[in-house]
Amino acid sequence: MAKNNEKSLYIITLLIIILSTVTSAVGLLYKTSGKAFNFVNQYGNTVKMYGNGLYARDSLFKAATARGTDFTILCVAIPMLIIALILDAKKKTLKNRLFLTGIISVFMYYSASIAFGITYNILDLVYIALFSSSLFGLIVSITSIHMKDILIVKSLPYKGIYIFLALSGAALIAAWLPDIITSLIAKSSLSLIEVYTTEITYVLDIGILAPLMFICLFQLKNRNGLGYVLLESLLMLCMIVGMMIPIQTVFELSAGIKLSIGEIVTKGLSFIILALFALYFNIKLFENIKKG
Repeated sequence: MAKNNEKSLYIITLLIIILSTVTSAVGLLYKTSGKAFNFVNQYGNTVKMYGNGLYARDSLFKAATARGTDFTILCVAIPMLIIALILDAKKKTLKNRLFLTGIISVFMYYSASIAFGITYNILDLVYIALFSSSLFGLIVSITSIHMKDILIVKSLPYKGIYIFLALSGAALIAAWLPDIITSLIAKSSLSLIEVYTTEITYVLDIGILAPLMFICLFQLKNRNGLGYVLLESLLMLCMIVGMMIPIQTVFELSAGIKLSIGEIVTKGLSFIILALFALYFNIKLFENIKKG
């Protein structure tokens, strides 16, 4: 690992911790006297708006989901990032750097989601700063790893990992693409467009994560060091999202959003299973990486 960029990586990581603490804490705890209200969007559809706190001008569904995300970031992801930073600072090993890189990738996804997906509010500059810090932090962290240093001492369950990556990548496309195709055929807006110009989750999942999973698979087949770095980042993201989805569901239900039992079970269970597989493969990855 390169030594000359460690200081910059640690400074950027501290910035990510501070900025994400602000965004998640304010989003979760900030309250106003406003109430939910109806709003006719640009497509002539009536959308219920949250009307309170930081997400007052976001839809009820988006605001409830965002608050569930904030809870997960504040209570799970930020403590994990702090631990990763401390471990890497105390003992500069390949495993610790991979762990830190994986956690930063979670904040890259989170910061992109709020910077591009949340309606303009008082934290806009903080969103921009967090997105910038996460992006450059991820770049610095990845480039600090010497890919040739990544040696696998035993055989990983490659077949299982390949299947996991292929199915996850295909599932991300299959989950969102029908909604887009249907809207194009019907010459209408997306079913969940509400008051927004686009759905950032579709952009991130179909445009970045799904292709990245297939790129990771290809790199692993060639035993390229980059493949293991990408694998750690993707597994970490799957683990955090697997915890996040059930929490988001709780916040959605508490906001009065009606979800069927089938939707709750299917949505929550599928992501929990995804997270468990990701955790298993992550453990195997760290068990089989040569120390150093």
